Amino acid sequence: MQETNRYVTVTALTKYIKRKFDADPHLQDIFIKGEISNLKQHSSGHIYLTLKDERSRILAVMFAGNARSMKFVPENGMKVVVRGELSVYEASGQYQVYIKEMKPDGIGELFLAYEQLKRKLEAEGLFNRDRKKPLPPFPKTIGIITSPTGAAIRDIITTIKRRYPIGKLIVYPALVQGDNAGKSIAESIRRANQAGDIDVLIVGRGGGSIEELWAFNEEQVARAIFASTIPIISAVGHETDFTIADYVADLRAPTPTAAAELAVPHIEELLERVLQRQARLIRAMKEKLSFQKGRYDRIKRSYAFRYPRRLYEQKLEQLDKLTENLYRGTGRLALVKKDQFAHLARRLQRNNPGQLLTEASGRHDRAGKELQRAMNQILMARRAAFGKTLASFEALNPLKIMERGYSLAYTEDNRLIKQIGQVEVDDRVTIKVIDGSLICKIENKLEDDMHG
Repeated sequence: MQETNRYVTVTALTKYIKRKFDADPHLQDIFIKGEISNLKQHSSGHIYLTLKDERSRILAVMFAGNARSMKFVPENGMKVVVRGELSVYEASGQYQVYIKEMKPDGIGELFLAYEQLKRKLEAEGLFNRDRKKPLPPFPKTIGIITSPTGAAIRDIITTIKRRYPIGKLIVYPALVQGDNAGKSIAESIRRANQAGDIDVLIVGRGGGSIEELWAFNEEQVARAIFASTIPIISAVGHETDFTIADYVADLRAPTPTAAAELAVPHIEELLERVLQRQARLIRAMKEKLSFQKGRYDRIKRSYAFRYPRRLYEQKLEQLDKLTENLYRGTGRLALVKKDQFAHLARRLQRNNPGQLLTEASGRHDRAGKELQRAMNQILMARRAAFGKTLASFEALNPLKIMERGYSLAYTEDNRLIKQIGQVEVDDRVTIKVIDGSLICKIENKLEDDMHG
C-alpha cells in the first residue's frame, strides 16, 4: 500500500512543474531573440509560432490582445526580439513562451510596418498613376484636413487667401498624431466627400518624427484617400518626408504651403492672363474690322456697284443666249430620244411574243416531220434486219428439215439418238416426224461400213 502511494498522475506532475515555472521570477519577464518559423495566425487573432536559433527552438504564442498592438506583420524567417513569460501548457506538457511584446531585430518596428504596408498597397494598385484624378484648374471650394491649432493650417489659409482670395475655404479639424489620429483623418476625408461641394482637398500637417507622422502611414487613411471622389493633395511634413498618404494621393506637395500653391492658381497670374487675352481679342477684332472694311471698300468700288445697269443688260443678253441654247438643245435631245424610241420599237417587234411563238411553232412542225421521217427510216431498217434474221432462223429450223422427209429418234429418256451405241436390241425408241411421233422397238442394229 505504501509502495502505491509513491506514484503520481501525469496531471499532478505537470501541475507541479507549471507551478515551479510560474514561481520563478526570472521566467516571468524574459527577453528572447530568435527567428520566426512555423508561423500560424488563427482566426481568433492569436499567433502561434516557433522561435529558433542555430541550435535550439521553443514554442511561443501571442494572444490577440497583445498582437493588436504590433504595427508590423510577423513573417516566417523574420528575426525578432520578444518580451514575455515562460510557462507550461498543461494539455501537452510542453513549456512555451507567452509573448507580450514583439519587435523586429535590427530594424525599427515603424519602418518595417511602413515597408510592409507600402508593398501591400502597391501590389493592390493604390499607387497606380492611371487612377489618380486631375486637380480642377479653378476650384471654388477648397477643403483642408489638418489640426486646427497647428502651424500648417495657418500657412495653408494665408497662402490661399493671398493667391486666390475668391476661393472658399472649409476646414475639417482632425487629430494628426496619436493613437486615434488615423481614424480621425479617415473620418474627415469621408465627411468632406459626403458634403458634395468640395472641389479639392488638402490633407496634411507640419513636420515631425516618424512617430508623429505615423497617422499618415496607416492603412485606413490610405484607403480613405484612395476611395475619395475629390482630388486630394497630401502635404505631410517637410520636403524629405514621404508617407504612405503621399503615394496614394492624387498629388504630393513637399510642404503645406506648397500644397496651397498647387491647389489654387495665383489671382494675379489669372488677371495677367485675362488681360493678355483681352488685348489679343481687341487686336484680333481690330484686324477683323480692318479686313472687312477693306473688303467692303473693294466691293463698293467694283464694276457691279458702279455700273449696275450694264451688268443687268449683260445678264439679259446671257439669258437670251442660254434660252436659245436651251431650245436648240431640247430639239436635239428630242431627235435623239425619237431615234432611241424607234430602235427600241424595232427590238420590241423582233422580240414580240406572238412572232416568237409563230417561229417556235414552225420549228416544232419541222422537227416533228424530221422525227417522223427518221423513225420511218429506222423502222424500215429494223424490219429488213428482222426479215433477214427470220430467214436465217427458218433455214436452221429442224421442222423445215423434216418437211423434206427427215425424222428425229429419241431414247426412252428423251435423248437424241445420234449413234447406234446409244440403244440396244429390244429398246423402245420414239421417232418424231413432221406430223407426230412413232413408238418403235429395236430388233437389230446394223453398223454403217462408212463409219467402221
